[in-house]
Amino acid sequence: MNMEKYKIGILGATGTVGQRFVTLLENHPWFEVKVLAASKSSAGKTFKEAVQNRWILNSKIPKEYENIIVMDVEEDAKKIASEVDFVFCALGGEKEKIKKIEEMYARLECPVISNNSANRMTPDVPMIIPEINPEHVGVIEHQSRRLGTKKGFIAVKSNCSIQCYVPALHPLFDLGIKNILVCTYQAISGAGKTFNTWPEMKDNIIPYISGEEEKSEKEPLKIWGKLENGEIIPNSDINITSQCIRVPVSEGHTAAVFAKFERKVSCEEFIERMRKFKGHEMSRGLPSSTENFITYFNESDRPQIKSERNLENGMGISVGRLREDSQYDIKFVCMSHNTVRGAAGGAVLLAEMLCREGYINK
Repeated sequence: MNMEKYKIGILGATGTVGQRFVTLLENHPWFEVKVLAASKSSAGKTFKEAVQNRWILNSKIPKEYENIIVMDVEEDAKKIASEVDFVFCALGGEKEKIKKIEEMYARLECPVISNNSANRMTPDVPMIIPEINPEHVGVIEHQSRRLGTKKGFIAVKSNCSIQCYVPALHPLFDLGIKNILVCTYQAISGAGKTFNTWPEMKDNIIPYISGEEEKSEKEPLKIWGKLENGEIIPNSDINITSQCIRVPVSEGHTAAVFAKFERKVSCEEFIERMRKFKGHEMSRGLPSSTENFITYFNESDRPQIKSERNLENGMGISVGRLREDSQYDIKFVCMSHNTVRGAAGGAVLLAEMLCREGYINK
């Protein structure tokens, strides 16, 4: 690739996922952060001033970004779009508003790679886990016709709660997945919190996360859907039911999964398939690609959050305890890093793929 880097902006740079984007993109071989943008309350301040009481990551604010003046996501949109090759969207808040903001940037001919859920179920917006369904990029040309753009479009990554169990099940997809029951145990960083800002979570579990169960049940069906007539048609052959629980963990989402298939094979073959699965070829050889996409652990007490969440620089999927079940065919436990693989890291990998495939140009 040309050594000249892509110029990028981060919308929502002061929030939890925005901060993760900032740290992941420091010294990125392809991408150079040129713009940091946020809401009106942060605009006009240096990035350091804007996040000094809100920085939640263990790592320090990268020096090169400290003195960048934060721009206004809405009022400065035309200026931002003119200065960058594409933007990452890490905005939080009201979905309809964010949907309009993302479309505004796309119509300004600025591609948007979004972590937000606002456009995930829009039929002509691809929602991609690069190792699983990169072929869904084909819908972008249809979206561009709808928006009236030449190079502006929106592409999104899926919800953090499905990033561990959908990749784990995908190597078994040809066996005909029929029913999935999943219980997710989700870290507090998924709510943009730390134990200091959310002391109620210490020694506590909350059995409800707003909107999460609907996302966990519907988004995999779009990931496993087909591109037809300019839209992604969700899979209608699989039934998913879920429970999503907030647990006192800083980072890392865990899932307990039960699955039933049309065709059964041994647990040994299941495990072998997971271990061999490297992901779609379009996802390989990128700066954020994994060497081992899925790691299976034989130990009965693995995977664990502390020891596994940072595998493959936080981009790996960890699986264990695969065994037969009395009501479903199999059950297992899996986990992934929710703000890396499940959020900013997954979006960065998607952007790398789109750049290499020619959907984003300098």
